[in-house]
Amino acid sequence: MFSDVLSDVLRTLRATGTVYFCDQLTPPWEKHYSGEDGASFHQIRRGSCRLESDGLVEHLGPGDLVFLAPGRAHTLRSESSNLEAPQQGADTLLLCGYCTFDNILGTPLSDLFPDIIVIREEQMQELSWLQAILNQLSREYLSMRPGTEIVVSRMTEVLIVELIRMNFGQQGEATLIKALADKYVSKALQQLHQNPEKPWSLEVLAADVGLSRAAFAKRFKGLVGQPMFDYLTQLRMQRACQLLAETDLPLYEVASRVGYESDLSFTRTFKKRLGKTPTSYRKEIAMV
Repeated sequence: MFSDVLSDVLRTLRATGTVYFCDQLTPPWEKHYSGEDGASFHQIRRGSCRLESDGLVEHLGPGDLVFLAPGRAHTLRSESSNLEAPQQGADTLLLCGYCTFDNILGTPLSDLFPDIIVIREEQMQELSWLQAILNQLSREYLSMRPGTEIVVSRMTEVLIVELIRMNFGQQGEATLIKALADKYVSKALQQLHQNPEKPWSLEVLAADVGLSRAAFAKRFKGLVGQPMFDYLTQLRMQRACQLLAETDLPLYEVASRVGYESDLSFTRTFKKRLGKTPTSYRKEIAMV
């Protein structure tokens, strides 16, 4: 049950990313990142450096991996910040990448990542799958063979999804984790994700999970962070975005598949949530 909802949430996340830098740096050096391109990740392949972000300082050694949330500005620099004076020290081999999320509607994953995650080399030794992905990313980027760009992009997406899955076990206080740990709300979420097109009501869903209407409404909002109908509408719009982007289905068919009896009511809700019509959204996606 837990994995069904999680898998569906991860599908709607639609992470995209790539590696844009993997090179050897001779001290003194520093690199600044605004975070505006999305979430950032860096691995110290060899050597060491210092991470600085909003007053936080982390010393990173060989094998360490750091993930920073979207919008988190940060600087990586050699251990000495004096860029004008030569410095004796080992070179640093740095692997850098970024990823963006198709979260135009937001997702329940928004609170699963803290602003910064540091995975130390000792932890990496126990995560052979993660180390294998990073090793392959580094090799592919440095090789620049035909098709490298596609391979690197796909592997980066896998890396981000795996980090999210791994973090599910560490963020027990996150909203979605608490909701999925509750037998009543977890069952309700499974029903909504499996059949968002059904004409759900609080009464029907409450009876299905074995609670009164009032008790269920309070429990759902308290654990998920929003009323059931708001969550359902968000879920339906996420599904609609997928159908509009990935299929050529006519508008009335998309509306029907996400639970609307007419394309007029569907269009009205879609525009209210996204600020544009389904037709405009489909045209914009086609141009990307």
